[in-house]
Amino acid sequence: MKIILQQVFIADPGSPYNGNKKDILITDGIIQKIDDNITEDSAQYFNGKDITVSPGWVDIFANACDPGYEFRETLESCADAAAAGGYTTVFTLPDTLPFVDNKAQVEYVKQKSASLKIDIRPLGGISKKQEGKELAEMYDMQHSGAIAFTDGLNPVQNHGLFLKALQYVKSFNGVIIQLPRDKSINASGLINEGVISTRLGLPGIPAIAEELIIARDIELAQYTESNLHFTGITTERSVQLIKAAKQKGINVSCSVTPYHLFFCDEDVQSYNTNLKVNPPLRSKKDMHALRQAVLDGDIDCIASHHLPEAWDDKTCEFQQAKWGMIGLQTAYAAVKTAIPSLSAENICNLFSLNARRIFGLESATIMENQKATLTLFNTSGFILQKEKIKSRSYNSAFINIPLQGNVVGIFSKDKLISNN
Repeated sequence: MKIILQQVFIADPGSPYNGNKKDILITDGIIQKIDDNITEDSAQYFNGKDITVSPGWVDIFANACDPGYEFRETLESCADAAAAGGYTTVFTLPDTLPFVDNKAQVEYVKQKSASLKIDIRPLGGISKKQEGKELAEMYDMQHSGAIAFTDGLNPVQNHGLFLKALQYVKSFNGVIIQLPRDKSINASGLINEGVISTRLGLPGIPAIAEELIIARDIELAQYTESNLHFTGITTERSVQLIKAAKQKGINVSCSVTPYHLFFCDEDVQSYNTNLKVNPPLRSKKDMHALRQAVLDGDIDCIASHHLPEAWDDKTCEFQQAKWGMIGLQTAYAAVKTAIPSLSAENICNLFSLNARRIFGLESATIMENQKATLTLFNTSGFILQKEKIKSRSYNSAFINIPLQGNVVGIFSKDKLISNN
């Protein structure tokens, strides 16, 4: 099958066509030709207004809830939501039932995902049963296809175990992902500790609960010379700690969620349970610091932290509501709206290239004779309507909010999937 993407702006720093508007001829999933004007009698033409194409986007932290919680999400519905959000690859959390801590569970995700429209890469657990007491079978999981290792939403607290995990993955150049939170510091906290939490009378989670874990883990990463990625960082101090570590040559990287760039703790005053997220929304000062860090290149990736929850677990009192929100479909639009000055090349790095480099994914360069793994997007308006949500759950704070930035489609697994 032949498809011609007409007059698309190419955003890919690794491509000789970067920054140019070209036609792209794709034949049986391979980029056959890139030129100013391509005509092919048997080809399907795809065109649109001001479309940018980049290497396919990667999300490194999404909960597909499958197996065990399929009433919230399945691998199929997760793939549908991801494709609608522009993703061609998604890393799925091990926070399932059973927890992904052995090769059988990794193989379940891999086998079930083989027929899906995008590439699903399972994350393996660091500790057995997510208990933080004993290392999981990381070597076997890596051999079976685990892309990296994390205890997901229940971050490792034990210093010695985390040190052993970093040492263990070094043997195969693996990556550990840590959601930084010291759970011993105000474990009952619900929102960011500050003026807003005091005003609302809700227990707060202080910034130091995040920053202590980051400081600790940077020291352990330096000691072991292993690869460490922090996801969901939320404070200005966290950015400073990670930036300083990078300058010392420590192998650390970081990602931020779209909702931490878009919202702050002042928005929680509405008691919208979809804004109850972990880590919590921080102060407006921290939010602006995160935005600047994205622009400065101090933050490597955008991670959706897609976390579906059932209707009755969100339609309740704020104190009783579960954490998290869905985010695959709105990630790009939320980031582009929060930081409108982001260039197409910035988007390419944040959503694709940096994650591919950090986690050792295959190249998706936009060049002739290369496999076509692409995301097509523009800066037109976008509104997420409830009936258009692809996930099985609807816990999003972005529903009916006008956003600026729209995903047009993806090219994945030899197929063009359009959102039109």
